[in-house]
Amino acid sequence: MRLLIAAVGRLRAGPLADLQSEYLKRLGPSISIKEVEERRASSASEHKVREAELLLAAVPDDALLVALDERGKTLTSAAFAERLQRWRTEGPKCLAFVIGGADGLPQPTVQRAQFTLSLGAMTWPHLLARILLLEQLYRAQQILAGHPYHRE
Repeated sequence: MRLLIAAVGRLRAGPLADLQSEYLKRLGPSISIKEVEERRASSASEHKVREAELLLAAVPDDALLVALDERGKTLTSAAFAERLQRWRTEGPKCLAFVIGGADGLPQPTVQRAQFTLSLGAMTWPHLLARILLLEQLYRAQQILAGHPYHRE
């Protein structure tokens, strides 16, 4: 199963880009990131809708869609690993995570997702949320492999 993270914003050179590269290397070739940006001047609500359109256009039609949203389900790392394993056995060719911009995702995009995931009750900057998701994907990979990276 391929993993895709479709995210608003481009990481510039620096610590976050370095972390992203490190986790992508650890996760291997089955994961990719598609970055989108909306640069046209518009109202905040129009901007948010256009970002969502760009995100959804970056996701294959047959992908299982997971939206990152503060109102989503919070999971422990072990439960996230179990959910990933379940998705693998269910057989979608692609598991796509979408991360909105500074204003999040519009509700129709969240409702279109098959699963909505929250990284916790706190608000995270969208570029940092990408790194947190990558870390949890790597941690899940290690949990499923029985590696001691994750200790309870």
